[in-house]
Amino acid sequence: MRRGGEIRKERRRGEREPGLLAQLRRPPGGRDARIMLLAQLLDRAGTGVWAAACVLYFTFVVGLDAGQLGVLLGASGVAGIAGSPLAGHLADRFPVRSLLIGAHLLRLVTLCLLLVVTDFALLLPVVAVTHLGDRAAKTLEMLFATRVAGERRATYQALSRSSANAGYALGAGLAAIGLAVGTRDAYHVLILANALSFLVAAALVRRTREPRGRGLLAAPPAPAAPAEGPAAAAGGPGPWRDRGYLRFVLLDIPMNLDDSILGIGIPLWLVGHTTAPHELIPAFLVVNTVLVVVLQLRVSAKVRGPRRAAGAVALYGLTTLLCCVLLAASTGGGVWTASAALLAAAVLATAAELMRSVSSWELAVCLAPREARASYLGVAGMAQSVQKSAGPLLLTGAVMAAGPAGWIALGAAVAGLSLVQRRASLGRLELLAGTPAPAAAPPSASAPTSA
Repeated sequence: MRRGGEIRKERRRGEREPGLLAQLRRPPGGRDARIMLLAQLLDRAGTGVWAAACVLYFTFVVGLDAGQLGVLLGASGVAGIAGSPLAGHLADRFPVRSLLIGAHLLRLVTLCLLLVVTDFALLLPVVAVTHLGDRAAKTLEMLFATRVAGERRATYQALSRSSANAGYALGAGLAAIGLAVGTRDAYHVLILANALSFLVAAALVRRTREPRGRGLLAAPPAPAAPAEGPAAAAGGPGPWRDRGYLRFVLLDIPMNLDDSILGIGIPLWLVGHTTAPHELIPAFLVVNTVLVVVLQLRVSAKVRGPRRAAGAVALYGLTTLLCCVLLAASTGGGVWTASAALLAAAVLATAAELMRSVSSWELAVCLAPREARASYLGVAGMAQSVQKSAGPLLLTGAVMAAGPAGWIALGAAVAGLSLVQRRASLGRLELLAGTPAPAAAPPSASAPTSA
């Protein structure tokens, strides 16, 4: 009887955790969240089309050489860094919904300009503004989600990641058709397809309702008294003067390196340092896409709340270290050994991504003062943008140049920094909660003195 009762409890527990499709139909935030997830799916599908075709378009249609292409993509990456803080700054003053529509329309205009602009000097600002709009749109989407999803933002983030990856995969598949044709007109159709995705996304966002509360991102459950003592000290006058939060953002940059490891490090390491077949490279993307779509929701259920998110940061460091160890070991065996090691490294990099995608945003929200979360989250969004610009240079210029030892050093550094990030995050959580850290205090009933 007892055993049967336990089984029934497990079944009821399972019923309370609906699957991916069920939660996509009823996401945290209701109707508005469902519309936004659809808009993100279409947006990412268009982005997947362009991401798969842009290098070939600039090379074979526009006629840029390798040096010009590097400058173009590098400049666009630097411009993208400004997109997140700019979006956060504006979101403290204007409705997020209107700003997001503007970001979509901005990208629509700049992408259509690529149909007529071929001069390198003109391409630089056009592509730079497009990437700035990309990063701004991603930050605004998450600001919107943090408002409508409230305390269930981790679940929404998982649904967003799953739908985004499905969109990227769909876009890459559509791009393959145009790339197979390979004509100028075919490339123009791919550009228009991406532009159309921005137009439809803007129309969908227009159907949503603006959540209440600017800056707060989520209406407080009850009127709260002004922050005093440690909480006020943690908030500071703004994100750019809040050293504790800037330290979090700085440490969050290496906590995003899984993106460059999977997209650049593993493929280049396969080609230049292992005997694994080149045909294995597309499998890395397939593994990543499938695992994110299938597992992101389950991982988010395990990482609820800021303290669990801080613990996930430490797991991120350990997982990245194991991934780097496998990459270092992949050079010492034959074809099958190298292939198995690289595939396992791709799985571990994806596992690190699953943890990072939930923990990074959860901590970014919880470590920011409620009164100015929009501007704080805009600054936090810079971590991913900086990594996208500096990560590839770090891997190609230092890590892979040092051989297997370079991977070991990188993994050890990320693991060590993850422990620093975990400790610093827990300390700031204590500060924001207005409770003293568990230092050596005598066991007495007296109230703690303020610093």
